[in-house]
Amino acid sequence: MKRVLVIDDSSSIREQVRNALTPGGYDVLEACDGLDGLEKIRTAGELDLVLCDLNMPRMGGLDLIVACQQTGCQVPFLILTSDGQPSVIRRARDAGVKGWIVKPIKGDLLRFAVDKVLGGTGPDLDSIDLGFGNKPASTP
Repeated sequence: MKRVLVIDDSSSIREQVRNALTPGGYDVLEACDGLDGLEKIRTAGELDLVLCDLNMPRMGGLDLIVACQQTGCQVPFLILTSDGQPSVIRRARDAGVKGWIVKPIKGDLLRFAVDKVLGGTGPDLDSIDLGFGNKPASTP
């Protein structure tokens, strides 16, 4: 079973992610902010993917990604956020983020993106817009 950590200060967003991914066979862990997420990344054992908000109290998503990289963590990140500023997107892409999903979250697109990042089958990830592409968004 693939393990996904969702880090968001909104409990309703964490619940939406859990409800979207659990039926697909994912084990979903939760953290309420970047510091909580960093601790879970360090202690939860093997994680396959981190879904992370950018704007959170105590530690934001980009700071979390940098902190993870400094410890040698290789887990892929997808960003879940309502912040679509080009400068922030560039910083996330430069930090190695695999994609960008704008809230509100659509469960089927989220499952598709997670499946693709974790090596699932179907169209190439580049064929959907996760926020880094120039193509219009499409659904699986």
